[in-house]
Amino acid sequence: MKSTWKRLGILAGAIGALVLTAAVVFSQQPQPPQGPPPGPGFHGRGGPREGFGPFGPFGRELNLTEDQKAQIKKIQESFHDSGKALHDQMRALHESQPDPMSAEFNEAAVRNAAEARARIQVEMEVSHARMMSQILGVLTAEQKAQLAARHQQMRHMGPPPPPPRPGEPPM
Repeated sequence: MKSTWKRLGILAGAIGALVLTAAVVFSQQPQPPQGPPPGPGFHGRGGPREGFGPFGPFGRELNLTEDQKAQIKKIQESFHDSGKALHDQMRALHESQPDPMSAEFNEAAVRNAAEARARIQVEMEVSHARMMSQILGVLTAEQKAQLAARHQQMRHMGPPPPPPRPGEPPM
């Protein structure tokens, strides 16, 4: 029982760290240029965005060749179906989870639903790490060094400052 709670705590901490890292990375994105939407690229939601790819906004700094972009796109597409299946499973579990506001509390049902979501989350993280490992295999040693340096820089930045309160001047 304690090991299950310990695992869930470790998993929650890991997920929190990933969310915090993503928030820092995405809060540092440069503002997109005004004008027509970008042309076809190889990554993005709702339509491709030129130059971003799996490494976020500093993917452009890596100066990927067209061949590397094609290889990365192929890798991403190969993981898309399995990732979609896991996301669909997670969505179905969220929709079918026990109602916490119901009069009857069923601890076993809540625990089972949480454990099922945790198992899927682990599979999602492993799949993403496997995909990133394959993508890193496409990069040159210099590109890997650039990416590692940028990743280290982002890790040391810490969380962004809180937004100013209404009526207060920004810092």
